[in-house]
Amino acid sequence: MCPLGKTGCVAGGWERAWRTATEASRRFGRAAAGAGRAGARAGRSTGRAAARAGRGVADATRGAGRAARRLTHAQGAGRTGLGQLIELTAAHSAGDALVTAALAGTLFKLPVNEARGQVALYLLITMIPFVVVAPFVGPVLDRFRSGRRFVMAGTLFGRGLLCFAMAAAVVSEDAFTIFPAALAVLVLSKAYNVSRAAIMPSVLPADIALVTANARVALFALVSAGIAVSAGAGVSAWLGAEWVLRAAMLLFLLQGVLAVRLPRHVDSPDLEELQEDPERPPRWRTMLNVGPVVAESMLANVAIRLYSGFLLFYLLFLVQEKKVPGLPVTVTIGVLALAAGAGGLAGAGVASWVRNHSPQVIVLATLALSGVATIVAVVVFSLWTAVAVALVAAFAQGLGKLALDAIVQREIGEEVRSSTFGVVEAFLQIAWVGGGLVGLLLSLFADGPAGLAVMTVVLAGSLGWLLLQRRRRIRARDARIAAARAAAPAEAPAAARKAGSSAPAPGNRSGGTTTTVVRRDDPPAENRTKPLTNPHG
Repeated sequence: MCPLGKTGCVAGGWERAWRTATEASRRFGRAAAGAGRAGARAGRSTGRAAARAGRGVADATRGAGRAARRLTHAQGAGRTGLGQLIELTAAHSAGDALVTAALAGTLFKLPVNEARGQVALYLLITMIPFVVVAPFVGPVLDRFRSGRRFVMAGTLFGRGLLCFAMAAAVVSEDAFTIFPAALAVLVLSKAYNVSRAAIMPSVLPADIALVTANARVALFALVSAGIAVSAGAGVSAWLGAEWVLRAAMLLFLLQGVLAVRLPRHVDSPDLEELQEDPERPPRWRTMLNVGPVVAESMLANVAIRLYSGFLLFYLLFLVQEKKVPGLPVTVTIGVLALAAGAGGLAGAGVASWVRNHSPQVIVLATLALSGVATIVAVVVFSLWTAVAVALVAAFAQGLGKLALDAIVQREIGEEVRSSTFGVVEAFLQIAWVGGGLVGLLLSLFADGPAGLAVMTVVLAGSLGWLLLQRRRRIRARDARIAAARAAAPAEAPAAARKAGSSAPAPGNRSGGTTTTVVRRDDPPAENRTKPLTNPHG
């Protein structure tokens, strides 16, 4: 028995139980407090790690931005405005890529699994904006040479508003709004490209060739478009296409502000209006009569663009019908797309290395390279020769177009330069569509080597004809120079007597009369086009 009695023992038991419970609760409290402090320390550590990661990402972004700024503003490009134009065009390409990614599932998805008639309809639809650019947008841009910054800004603001309308139409599934708005975006995009190409000589530094400047613009545009289309596809799958279009709207509106802030010398002064002269050809004839150098380069690019459009649809249908063995269909299409992207980047990169070579020679060399690669693919047709042909075609298309832009910028006067670029863009797009239609038709009954053999004949015939024309032109030029040199000795005594009669007295050299020599074949001074000059050279 308990010495304290029954009541005392019970009380003592309750007291011991109370002390035990109190001690346990204190230990639990201390453990909870320790856990809380550990959690707080872990939270602070995680916050510091997240902050460090955020600072690292921000530092990497700022570093990449500074590196890109150094590249775009190198060799005096920041002083003349070329750097700002490169950055603006890169953002413009990113905006176009976002629009393409947003509309990929509704309007611009390549229907390789559908009937060929629908693919042909798609090709014809893509040609509409370029047909509009040639007769209308180019002359309008030529009329507003003194306000090119505002014209470029207008194309960007317009695309921003159209993206806002398309975002609302995607939510409501209003196809009647999406379709015309998307075509209008394409037209304004081509209007921007035409205007950008036309102002390139006015922002060209003295140490950079036209081909190199065009290559820089194309390289940054391709990189920014590749990044933007990947990000846009991800956001479209996560949040929806309408949010990608809203982001593109904000980007285009910001670009419009940056376009207005381009240097003022981008707005070239108005040239003298063409006088009404019955002997002077009309304006449209001047626009089309671009000269043999531009015409030869344009025809070579037409052949390359025809070849590029043919390869795109011909190889896609061959792969879809499993006539290109080696890999699964989706993997093969991905490899071909990767090869085409790599070829485009390589063309932009090589263009900056060949700045000391003639652009005309570069254009013909790209055409010859396309023909040689196609011949190899005809002899040994396989998946990897098809990939090589796709890479070479994209390389030739990119490099040839950059050289053509440089030739037009050098040879064509400002009064019709935008119109000429519009015509060039229209012809190249029509050639691409024509090549795509030929690829569709040949994929019905021709296997890989047979279709490529047809294009080999086209490329070889184009190259041979252009080389023959170039040789004739050079011979005619040499004959004119020889005739002028032969006639020079007979005219020299008369010119010397005339110069002697107007020479100043020996003691009055500073007060002499300056004689301006004008060639006999030159047009009157009021009808002559101002030469292209570099205000920053």
